[in-house]
Amino acid sequence: MSSLGAQTLYTPEEYLFMERKATLKSEYLSGEILAMSGASRAHNFITLDIATELNIQLRGRDCEVYTGDMRVKVRQSNSYFYPDVVVACGESQFEDNHFDSLLNPVVIIEVLSPSTEIYDRTEKFDYYKQIATLQEYILVSQNKVKVERYRIQGNQWGLNEYHSLQTSLTLSSIGCRLPLSDVYRRVKLN
Repeated sequence: MSSLGAQTLYTPEEYLFMERKATLKSEYLSGEILAMSGASRAHNFITLDIATELNIQLRGRDCEVYTGDMRVKVRQSNSYFYPDVVVACGESQFEDNHFDSLLNPVVIIEVLSPSTEIYDRTEKFDYYKQIATLQEYILVSQNKVKVERYRIQGNQWGLNEYHSLQTSLTLSSIGCRLPLSDVYRRVKLN
C-alpha cells in the first residue's frame, strides 16, 4: 500500500524570501512553488528579438520593456509568474522596494514551449486576465509561424491570429508593430 506525501504549501512571503535567494527561477501559484525549465535556442532568439524591437520602438515613450527575469504579480490570486516579455506603461508599479514584482503590465508575451503550451493558453491566461491593466496577451509559437493576439475589448478577450512572415502584429495598446519576419528571423521553422 502506498501513501501520498503531504504537499507543502507556502505563503507569498515565504515564496518571495526563497525566490530572491534562489539561483533558479520558480513561479508561485496557490501556495505551490513551480520550478521553471530552461528555454530552447529558438525560444531565446524569439524572446530577445521581440524585446529588442519593442524597446527600440518605445524609446523616449512612457513605457518599459522587461524580459523573463521580471516577475509579474497577480494581486487577486497572490500568484507570481515570469512572462517572456512584458511591457508596462506610465509609472511602473511594484509590490515592494525590491522592484522585482511588477503589478501593472499592459502587454504580456509568452513564447510557447512544448512543455508549457497548454498551461500558457489556459490556466496561466486565466490568471493574467485578473490583472486590470493588462490589455494584450500574445502567444508566439517557436516551431512555426503562428502568433496569437488576445486583446481585451470591453469585458471580452478577442483573438487575432497571424500565420505569415509577410504580416505584422500590431500591439494597439502600446502603438507598436512587430513584423513576423523580424520575430522569426533567426529561427529554423518546420
